[in-house]
Amino acid sequence: MVSYKEIQASNSLINDATAPRVSVFVGGTSGIGKFTIKALVSTGASVRIYLVGRKSSEEPARAFIQELNAINPKAEIVWTEGEVSLLAEVKRICELIKKAESRVDLLFLTAGYAPFGTRKETSEGVEVAQSLEYYSRMLFIHHLLPVLGASEAPRVISVLGGGLEKSSVNVDDLDLKNPGNFSGIKAQIQYVTMNTAYLEKLAVQNPNVTFIHSWPGWVSTGNVRRGWDEGSIVARIFWFILEPIIYYFGFSDEESGQRNLFQCTSAAFGGRGIPWAGKKGVNSLEKSEDGLFLVSYNCDCTPNAKAMPQLRESSQEKIWDHTQRLLQPYL
Repeated sequence: MVSYKEIQASNSLINDATAPRVSVFVGGTSGIGKFTIKALVSTGASVRIYLVGRKSSEEPARAFIQELNAINPKAEIVWTEGEVSLLAEVKRICELIKKAESRVDLLFLTAGYAPFGTRKETSEGVEVAQSLEYYSRMLFIHHLLPVLGASEAPRVISVLGGGLEKSSVNVDDLDLKNPGNFSGIKAQIQYVTMNTAYLEKLAVQNPNVTFIHSWPGWVSTGNVRRGWDEGSIVARIFWFILEPIIYYFGFSDEESGQRNLFQCTSAAFGGRGIPWAGKKGVNSLEKSEDGLFLVSYNCDCTPNAKAMPQLRESSQEKIWDHTQRLLQPYL
């Protein structure tokens, strides 16, 4: 485990020269994304952050931006409205960013929630949580890879469940559309595993970019209340039991932000970034150079050697091909 004291020491070295100068935060209007933005801005570094969120989030986001400007007047926060569950909207947002920026240093993806209710689809025919936690994230990466490639130390972080993937998924029904295949736990495991399988392929194809799939552990973000059917009695019982446990035993907002900022900037992951004298992380291929790092809540890395070899053999190519077909109209 990387201690909180070590993380704070590393983050204290972030300055104008070492900070990700241009960042895109998708899901940064609340929860872990918001905590990480605040940690980055609080370093005092000169940064520009694209804060992507829904129209309904604009008012609280504007108040958050004012708070950030008071903390660090050198930080520029660019509010970027869009419904990122829709893949056409993801494409539109990325085109706006690419027109404005010749490089992006950090892409930080946190939008989504566990789909514990009944299956709900977007107007594009994709299950909402799967679009947020998987398809839209991969589409953001594909569109922004050209400007990420222009950075000296580009990094992509998908916050979901790195290290928790299973050795196989339902390759015959990757979108869990068939009757009886969809349930909250099954869907969440499927989306986590698809993230890792696809990100690893992207990492191999783009060796100059560091990819991280992280599992944040328990953080009180409010997401435990999302994804349920309206008025669900089970949901109310679930909230009543789980929310106090997360609040009292999980990471504080500040520590969560600092730990995620460490993942955004430390050379512990891939050898580029803030110098790190501690144990180097190993990627999913059990190497210490750039690639895909599966990072747990305590900022340790795992190659998940029990599941990954089987996943590569049985499912990875099918996940890749299926995802490419679904995203193709939006590329």
